Amino acid sequence: RLDERASRDPVSTNAPRRYTPVSTNALVGGFELLVKVYPDGALSRHLSEMALGDTVEFSHIPKNVKTQYPFAATRIAMIAGGSGVTPMIQALHAVLGTRDDKTDVTLLASHRTRDDALAVEALDAWAAASRGQFRAITTLTREPDESPWAGRRGRIDAKLLRAFLPPPVPDVLIFVCGPPAMYESLSGPRGDDELTGALRELGYSREQVIKF
Repeated sequence: RLDERASRDPVSTNAPRRYTPVSTNALVGGFELLVKVYPDGALSRHLSEMALGDTVEFSHIPKNVKTQYPFAATRIAMIAGGSGVTPMIQALHAVLGTRDDKTDVTLLASHRTRDDALAVEALDAWAAASRGQFRAITTLTREPDESPWAGRRGRIDAKLLRAFLPPPVPDVLIFVCGPPAMYESLSGPRGDDELTGALRELGYSREQVIKF
């Protein structure tokens, strides 16, 4: 929990935040993070202002590991909101970086604006190089009408899920990571083992949906 002092000076007190490495176990002795810097984000702003040689404390929390590669599915759908795309990037590194892994993967990523969107170019490049194994669909919810963005607009809802997700058959897994409102709408709260929302209505079981 971040208190008022931490919002003014994140160095003077604990400001814990959860971050998912985007690197894989192949990187020995370190890890890479993709951090979205918010103007009022105490820790993200602090990280962005750190100089080479500065230090910050990290700890591993086992309960935050929801699933590990290899994944028990032949088809995976990833649903991400905002910085929730980071665990999907880590999973994609494992799937697409393993020569004999033929898992079919679809990523639905929602962001407010194009300037907010993380790793769009990288994900599009991975999709283009995957020979059809991976598809990346980005939708923006608050992009100005006059912007040059030619992609999808609007929130991830049941209609979009029906259009791009594989059917709810046993060899399918659904990964979800995003803000609380996304969980509420699509799968139920992050810490709730029960499945509710649009994914349940579409026929998926709680065993198929992993809430990151």
